[in-house]
Amino acid sequence: MLRKSFISLFIALFFIAAFSAKASDIVNVYSYRQPFLVEPLFDKFTEQSGIKVNVVFAKKGMAERLAREGKYSPADILLTTDISRLIELRDKNLVQPVNSPVLSSAIPKQYQAQDNTWFALTTRVRNIYSAKRLGKIDLSYEDLADKKYKGRVCTRSGKHPYNVALVASMISEHGEAYTLDWLKKVKNNLARKPQGSDRGQVQAIHQKLCDISLGNSYYFGKMLKDEKQKVWADEVYINFPNQKNRGAHINISGVAMAKYAPNAKNAQALMEFLVSKPAQALYAQTNMEYPVREDVAVSELVASWGSYNADALALEEIAKNRTTALKLLDQAQFDL
Repeated sequence: MLRKSFISLFIALFFIAAFSAKASDIVNVYSYRQPFLVEPLFDKFTEQSGIKVNVVFAKKGMAERLAREGKYSPADILLTTDISRLIELRDKNLVQPVNSPVLSSAIPKQYQAQDNTWFALTTRVRNIYSAKRLGKIDLSYEDLADKKYKGRVCTRSGKHPYNVALVASMISEHGEAYTLDWLKKVKNNLARKPQGSDRGQVQAIHQKLCDISLGNSYYFGKMLKDEKQKVWADEVYINFPNQKNRGAHINISGVAMAKYAPNAKNAQALMEFLVSKPAQALYAQTNMEYPVREDVAVSELVASWGSYNADALALEEIAKNRTTALKLLDQAQFDL
């Protein structure tokens, strides 16, 4: 009887150990990034490490889901598409610091959190697209408020995270009073109510609904590679704003470790892989973004757009103005 009990216990322990070993070979990712952008990276990581990557893709609601799941959340890593969403996760206490010399040394200081709670993976410029029918023009973000562009500017919602970050950077540069006045003047210059996507604004330029729009840099590459949208892209210039002063506003895609990550060791391994030279090169080629590493080249297509000077302002400083930016957008009634 004792022998049978021992055998049963041994078998039970064997299966527990087997399950634990299997569980230790996974990492769970919640991602705002589209599957085709990150799956090649995850496949390469699994090939090199043997760690399987499970991914949940979403367009919104990551913070709410993590809050609901609490300490029972399976999430290890959180991938986001801009600084605003990373700051939201941190402000809601849904992430944890990662002390990694690999991450801190590979990523420029202005593109990582001072408390190690988030890290940039790629950068992108908030460009100004202009119709080729205008000829080559030198533009700044401030120029969007110039009355000569009345009825000629298109943009997506002012409250979209990409535009919120831009407004926050304007507050850092000029202060609240100037930025509120700027928002009101830009609104007066709009050809239509804010709507659609960044690519939708370039389509509007193609349709001659407006002449100038805001858009992230990588969308230009996406349009050029899309048979239907290439027609739109061929009719605009991609401009890098504020090259005579502070430089172009930069946003990021980024990563953080979930607060209750059950596979923290694997999560850190994946985070460190994503800033490795091979992964950064794959990111650049796949998504036409700028690698966060300064020693990795951009894609040939992105290089053809020319070099630019970036705003050196730390994203932490921009993030501090996120709430104020939303307040000013409301005061300007920008989306109404």
